[in-house]
Amino acid sequence: MADSSDPSVSPTERFADRPVYVIGGGPGGLAAAYALRARGVRAIVLEKSDRVGASWRRHYDRLHLHTTRRLSALPGLAIPRRFGRWVARDDVVRYLEKYAEHHRLEIVTGVEVSRIERTADGTGWLLHASGGRELTGGAVVVATGFNHTPRVPGWPGLEEYGGRFLHAGEYRNAEPYAGQDVLVVGVGNTGAEIAVDLAEGGAARVRLAVRTAPHIVRRSTAGWAAQYTGVLVRRLPVGFVDRLARPMARISVPDLSAHGLPRPDTGLYTRCKAGSIAVQDVGIIDAVRKDRVGIVAAVEAFEEGKVVLADGTRMSPDTVIAATGYTRALEALVGHLGVLDEQGRPVAQGGRTPQHAPDLYFTGYTNPISGMLRELALDAEKIAKAVARSAAGKASRIPG
Repeated sequence: MADSSDPSVSPTERFADRPVYVIGGGPGGLAAAYALRARGVRAIVLEKSDRVGASWRRHYDRLHLHTTRRLSALPGLAIPRRFGRWVARDDVVRYLEKYAEHHRLEIVTGVEVSRIERTADGTGWLLHASGGRELTGGAVVVATGFNHTPRVPGWPGLEEYGGRFLHAGEYRNAEPYAGQDVLVVGVGNTGAEIAVDLAEGGAARVRLAVRTAPHIVRRSTAGWAAQYTGVLVRRLPVGFVDRLARPMARISVPDLSAHGLPRPDTGLYTRCKAGSIAVQDVGIIDAVRKDRVGIVAAVEAFEEGKVVLADGTRMSPDTVIAATGYTRALEALVGHLGVLDEQGRPVAQGGRTPQHAPDLYFTGYTNPISGMLRELALDAEKIAKAVARSAAGKASRIPG
């Protein structure tokens, strides 16, 4: 180990005995680990599964990125051109595997961190991990993912419901539902795409339960990706972007009111800031217009083997798929540190840390209008810069 009293030793080498632990081997964790290593900081990725990109491996077969290949690459390695403009799920996984190999990242699999605490001397972080491990790090980057734990609303009667019910996280493709009557609950990007997949894949009837009409945008118009617009407007005033988006929506997206999807009464960017990203059209507009996907009211309860909707309708689908999102599930890990807001979101992200939790970083817990992978890449560089700056500050306080 380097002598910490030697002035020729870099600030990061002085802390080689306390590496930065990165929790999560998805895109955010891998990007942060590379950016840290590029600055000479030892970063160890702790991944609870046996491979990197675990959450991507579980996504449905049809999934492609809604962001462009060029603006979805992580720092230090481009996504291959052969993967196309809209990268498929399996190619995202291949890219993440190659990324870890290319940068020779230090990754330990099969290790789940259950709790993070300040060290007794207050100079680092203590991680409680599976197998009774206790790991001490100079800093921690939490990158366990936006889609961590499936969320299912507490609908009355669901526990007694005898029909087939699953969360969208369990859906892979339409084959098992051929000839069935399927109700998809939730009209985010996942729900909309699963409904289209079912309609195209042989389901006899597909209905989509909607509580709040979403904003729908074309993924690309005349070659201009919706993400490009998102990048351009991300720092503009919310009200201005809302006003700008209204005429654009009327021009590019047909009025689906007659089919049960009226235009939203709140602005697109207002919704995004509240955590509800616009639905990118990968077939949902045509499917609704052609009545291949029917729009119905929101689910309110399950009674006597039937699904009860908000308008009083009762139905008996063969399968109910709840595309009702995920929770970040950070409470057990860091909830006791006072670093989460009332919705369970980190109070600081990227290169900023909570005021009373220095050297504790979070990445990947928002769904930005400019694209998740792009923002993860930017966050990684900010985190690495902040960690290196913090390490240099600590080194300067060590007596020579």
